[in-house]
Amino acid sequence: MGKAMWIITAGVCACLFLYIIEQVLDVNYAVKTAVKLVLFILLPLFYVWKIKQGRLSEILALKNAGWRGLIPAFLFGFAAFSAVLAAFFILQESIDLAAIAYEMETKLGITPQVFVFVAFYVTFLNSLLEEFFFRGFLFLELHRLGYRTTAYVFSSLLFGLYHIAIFQSWFSLPVTLLALAGLIGVGFLFDWLVSRSDSFISSWIVHIFADIAIVLIGFHMFGMFS
Repeated sequence: MGKAMWIITAGVCACLFLYIIEQVLDVNYAVKTAVKLVLFILLPLFYVWKIKQGRLSEILALKNAGWRGLIPAFLFGFAAFSAVLAAFFILQESIDLAAIAYEMETKLGITPQVFVFVAFYVTFLNSLLEEFFFRGFLFLELHRLGYRTTAYVFSSLLFGLYHIAIFQSWFSLPVTLLALAGLIGVGFLFDWLVSRSDSFISSWIVHIFADIAIVLIGFHMFGMFS
């Protein structure tokens, strides 16, 4: 199996397995998070060490993340923060926050008491994990192999579909499709930023800003602002 095919297969299998974990098996948030950590870290490491026979520093590419190259990431980050909040205020009548909160408490074990810790994890650690996998591994490795169009399309499409497992039961079909289209578009934007800096750190910065907005909505959902 060639390197490109190995990367694509690994990405599809990881996201398919996470979909089963999320929507088929009855597991709490801690178990789901542990499985994601294993898949999103070990698969790239196996590729680097056994398939590519390289070093971890090649996929991290931290030396490429200069401050000048990251300025667009902060600008897009502020834009993403604003866009998420604006979308929520526009679509909030179509979103049943009470039902989402109930599902998170009963299915995932995320209560208002632990949401602060979950919010920190989602904003900084989960976003780092996802950017490492979707951009640092899937996109950049395919891009470096010369499959540039495939890198953009595959990583962005899989990024959007991966999130379907999380929110497919939260929204109506129109809102779900709108969210999917938005996530795929965001994936293309993230890929473009990463291609400019040759480091997934740029997309991680934007991801953090977007997740901060989502976390604020979560605090509102749990009534923690009142």
